[in-house]
Amino acid sequence: MTAVDVFNLQKEKVSEVELRDEVFDVPIKEHVVHQVIVGQLCSYRSGTAASKSRSEVKGSGSKLWRQKGTGRARVGSAYSPTRRGGGAAFGPAPRDYAQRVPRKVRKAAVCMALTDKVQADQLIVVDNFGLPEIKTKDFMAIMKDFDVHKALIVTHEKMRNLEKSSRNVPWVKVVRYQGLNAYDILKYDYLFLEQSAIGEIEEALIS
Repeated sequence: MTAVDVFNLQKEKVSEVELRDEVFDVPIKEHVVHQVIVGQLCSYRSGTAASKSRSEVKGSGSKLWRQKGTGRARVGSAYSPTRRGGGAAFGPAPRDYAQRVPRKVRKAAVCMALTDKVQADQLIVVDNFGLPEIKTKDFMAIMKDFDVHKALIVTHEKMRNLEKSSRNVPWVKVVRYQGLNAYDILKYDYLFLEQSAIGEIEEALIS
């Protein structure tokens, strides 16, 4: 097991905690992490781009002019893709971009991302992230004490004061341990883990 320091919000060491090697010390396989992140980003795409085909354009169905005798080329529907106001030929249609990634692979990618943070010394364990009041200034002071920028904070329970104090800080994201994922771990430079959430994370990833 890997032992890491546990700090309070004043960046004072209060204890140590041991991290299980099955989660925080696994071989990192880049192709696995890449597959999971690509699948996750694809699932974020709305896939709502659409255009009308010639059969979907509404309007009069009458022939524009008679077939013969005008000296002009024959013409049929006004909604041909070659005409202004007509339907689109091979235009976009609503679709689902989601890619299915097995659950075991997703869990493995999260373990690899956590291992990367431990190896890069970018994992910070805090005993309790409860703030006494909703105040962005106090939250920013905590981040300044830890000297971090672009951080992901993982808590055990919903913390209203923390979430509201940090919601106007664009480079910080607060999630509960149930929402932990490989993309967010790697997107942010530093990872804060609340001590009480570590056991839940390990149990979820090992089971």
